[in-house]
Amino acid sequence: WIFVNRSLALGKIRCFGFDMDYTLAAYKSPAYETLAFELLLEHLVCIGYPHEILRYTYDPGFPTRGLVFDALYGNLLKVDAYGNVLLGVHGLAFLSEAEIWSYYPSKFIQRADLQRFHTLNTLFNLPETYLYACLVDFFSGCSRYTNCDTGYQHGNLFMSFRSLLQDVTDAMNSVHQSGCLKQKTLENLEKYVEKDARIPVLLGKMKEVGKVFLATNSSYNYTDAIMTYLFGGGGARPWRSYFDLIVVDTQKPRFFAEGTVLRQVNTDSGKLRVGTYTGPHQHCAVYSGGSSDVVCELLGVRGKDILYIGDHIFGDIVKSKKRQGWRTCLVVPELSWELGIWAREKEREEELKRLDTRLLAEVSWGGLSTHGCICPLQMPHELAVEQERASLDATSCPLSCGQRVSGWEAARLCSLQRATGLWLRS
Repeated sequence: WIFVNRSLALGKIRCFGFDMDYTLAAYKSPAYETLAFELLLEHLVCIGYPHEILRYTYDPGFPTRGLVFDALYGNLLKVDAYGNVLLGVHGLAFLSEAEIWSYYPSKFIQRADLQRFHTLNTLFNLPETYLYACLVDFFSGCSRYTNCDTGYQHGNLFMSFRSLLQDVTDAMNSVHQSGCLKQKTLENLEKYVEKDARIPVLLGKMKEVGKVFLATNSSYNYTDAIMTYLFGGGGARPWRSYFDLIVVDTQKPRFFAEGTVLRQVNTDSGKLRVGTYTGPHQHCAVYSGGSSDVVCELLGVRGKDILYIGDHIFGDIVKSKKRQGWRTCLVVPELSWELGIWAREKEREEELKRLDTRLLAEVSWGGLSTHGCICPLQMPHELAVEQERASLDATSCPLSCGQRVSGWEAARLCSLQRATGLWLRS
């Protein structure tokens, strides 16, 4: 599925760019997140966290992208684009409406306060998100620690939620930069990486009509292993032949600003050649670092000639569009799940619409008095009292029983209201 929020003439695109992680290389969920979560727990235990936290196991149904961690109170929040708090959890327990109001007056936060509010907006952040919830849940329920508004007291030691945020952030950086997550991934590619035979076909067709480049934050050795797996390996066409330019270690979003030193990569050893590369573009060559300006210069393209495809809304999409004017395509894997639900529930939704229309029709024709006013629907026991009064004094009620909605019909309509969640409209 492709959703377009502004017109795009593909015939005018001269160059297609790709990120690798979670774009060309889709990691299998929840296996990959589970692996990262376990490595994070092990790292925290190594730096002094209680061994009891190892009992937590990753729950893929809990975290979602875009949540905000409050470093002051330790809450995970679902917040809209304007800063309105929609939902909140403390540990694994959802906050009540009253609790949200007590923490956040007017149910509003300043999202721009990055010192306090940490946004978790990438797929790599999913295990980190769940880890915050688990740690708060553990320390809140552990008798050795005293709960405070902004953290936990243990004897003469105080652990704030801000320090917890720092520890988890450091653990995330260590797991990724040390290479232990990548190493575990490469040891079992079939378990952790989706292999899609359509990828070589797609890139081959794109290369027939324009130039294609790869820009990834991953190192060359890791990129080479992942891409070789995706493109078949063995006697298949070499994966590098699908690209006019390959750039690794890009350090996005810095890549879209000042960038770093551009160096050539020795594809035999994976090591970098000493010095800045200043020569002409070499087809299928692999470079490290550089910047988006260098990519445009080497490929002979500019801003709107490029369609760049990535999964990181900030590092891939916002920066490339605002700083370089590139056209962009955001990969959102969650949409396939959402669309699957929509497809399965479409028939039920149509049935609800039919019930809604029927309900309105019955109210319009059955609930109108002779004077054109809508009479309130009555429950059977209420209508029985009304009819008893009418039988005693016919003049006391201007409507006959036949002109009102019957008691059982009213009860049925009320039942429909409760079942469908729809409300009568005048």
